[in-house]
Amino acid sequence: MRYLLLIYSDESVYPTMSEEDMGKLMAEYGEFTQALETSGVMVGADRLQPTHTATTVRIRDGETLTTDGPFAETKEQFGGYYTVDVENLDDAIAWAAKIPTSKYGSIEVRPIWEESENA
Repeated sequence: MRYLLLIYSDESVYPTMSEEDMGKLMAEYGEFTQALETSGVMVGADRLQPTHTATTVRIRDGETLTTDGPFAETKEQFGGYYTVDVENLDDAIAWAAKIPTSKYGSIEVRPIWEESENA
């Protein structure tokens, strides 16, 4: 079953990190990504640009409305994701717990709606 591991953290922390700490974090992500690839469960992954680059789109009364940035004000922002194909939720949670950001942010584990579930 495929799951998204959605990574949330306070993106204002990253500009304040030392070059050494940022390098260490990126190395941890490199190791985690390599472990996923080696295990054969990784389907995909992407890191997102900061929230100030986002645009939110809504249709109201037939009109397209756009707003800069995300709609909700939160302490943690969605910063990236991994897609994994594992046996069950427990396996997905085990992988999510290994994501470096889980130490100070949060990881949302969400099953992907498979086409066969629409029928």
